[in-house]
Amino acid sequence: MTTLDEKALHRLLRRGVAEIVVEEELVRLLKEGRPLRLKMGFDPSRPDLHLGHVVGLRKLRQFQELGHQVILIVGDWTAQIGDPSGTSATRTMLSAEEVRANAQTYMRQFFKVVDRERTETRWQSEWFGKFDLSKVIELTSRFTVAQFLAREDFSQRFQAGRPIAITELLYPLLQAYDSLEIEADVEFGGTDQKFNLLVGRELQEKAGQRPQQCFLVPIIPGTDGVQKMSKTLHNYIAGEEPPTEMFGKVMSLPDWLIMDYFDLLTDVPDKELAQMRSQLAGGSGNPMELKKRLGCEIVAQFHSAEAARSAQEHFERVVQRRQAPEEMEAVAISANAPGVVEYRPGEGAMVEMDRFLALRGLASSRAEARRLLSQGAVQINGQKVTPDSLFVQIEIGGGGGVRKATQGIYFVPFGAVLRVGRHRFARVVAGQ
Repeated sequence: MTTLDEKALHRLLRRGVAEIVVEEELVRLLKEGRPLRLKMGFDPSRPDLHLGHVVGLRKLRQFQELGHQVILIVGDWTAQIGDPSGTSATRTMLSAEEVRANAQTYMRQFFKVVDRERTETRWQSEWFGKFDLSKVIELTSRFTVAQFLAREDFSQRFQAGRPIAITELLYPLLQAYDSLEIEADVEFGGTDQKFNLLVGRELQEKAGQRPQQCFLVPIIPGTDGVQKMSKTLHNYIAGEEPPTEMFGKVMSLPDWLIMDYFDLLTDVPDKELAQMRSQLAGGSGNPMELKKRLGCEIVAQFHSAEAARSAQEHFERVVQRRQAPEEMEAVAISANAPGVVEYRPGEGAMVEMDRFLALRGLASSRAEARRLLSQGAVQINGQKVTPDSLFVQIEIGGGGGVRKATQGIYFVPFGAVLRVGRHRFARVVAGQ
């Protein structure tokens, strides 16, 4: 175990921390010098991690570096219920197969931040798979309905006459039982998880265990600077995004979020952060340059320092100087190519644009492709493909510029540059 001095304790318990229940108890445990069991649960209701999750994962890594043990709980039961925290409607239940598939993807990303060698992975089905009705009744008997209706989201829905499923009331109990099963010393979560973590603490105490400490981390706003980071709101930065995409999204952050992201998502020393804040407040700091530094810090964590430098160069060339990247993917047009709905040798091909973009990896889905088209974010050789243009005709061996022949139909020469959004480029080439 690493001995904690005041500087290390400050870094651990102040930076990137919203609240600790109970801080004095946690400090005492840390100074005892024994490895603590740190609980972090996740529901694989979605397969991807974003930077909002990374705030807590970085804190876990800091504890691991001091010699403490992370217990990762895979919520293969609770994910099928859906955590109602912060929601105003009943969640859709997932199948066991969906949960398992999501969990594998999630864990691959989880261990990009947290040390795999210092992590014990446990699946809820290890204990809930043996539960019978008597165990469920025993668990529910330890709490009252009034206690659960005191939770803000439940209270608001109850007062408004909106439905609350019994399964949702069970969710905090199941999460709490995880703490009992693994004898957690500390549980980590976002501020929206406070109720659930406190239920775990109370359940342990009722069962005669030492109650866990609750370590709450801030919830960061997404790239819009307004709402919390969420894939549903399209304001997220995913942990597995390509370096150029990740860097570009950081550059799109509103200036007022720069220091929050530096504070919560990087290891830049506090003294240097204070200088940055002072420069920004005094008008001598350049937000664009600080965001470039931030983008490099974040990209390097998930990829490499070299990838971060390349992403910055790409941004400066493509976005700031409005030039096409030196290297780009080639997408071939042929009779059997994905997204090609009609192909006439020697004449051309008809391409369904939203499907073509999604199948070629230039958009994450057809829905995203249609959104980009409606926003004028799809260009061919610098010309926007207008919202009515779901079909694009590629002219075999054609030359010259892009020509709009009829509503929704374009003739596109081979070799044309296809730009999707600000950072994705591809060159149209003839297939075999």
